[in-house]
Amino acid sequence: MTATTHHVPFPERDPEDLLTLSEVAEILRVPVNTMRWWRQRGVGPEFFKIGRHLVTTVGDVRRFIREERRQQRGAL
Repeated sequence: MTATTHHVPFPERDPEDLLTLSEVAEILRVPVNTMRWWRQRGVGPEFFKIGRHLVTTVGDVRRFIREERRQQRGAL
């Protein structure tokens, strides 16, 4: 990830851009520890490793947000 893509607003980012755990926590406005807990439980955006780095894509985060909204609407 380059410095230039980091400053692009989330809605305008390419779906294949990579995000770190802390970046996703910031986007979703949850603590990093919540992200870690979700990952242990198998919920939240799907993460994978590139070398030693845990990452996900912008597209996976968007998909997670859409699924959460869909579930919330169904619960109402």
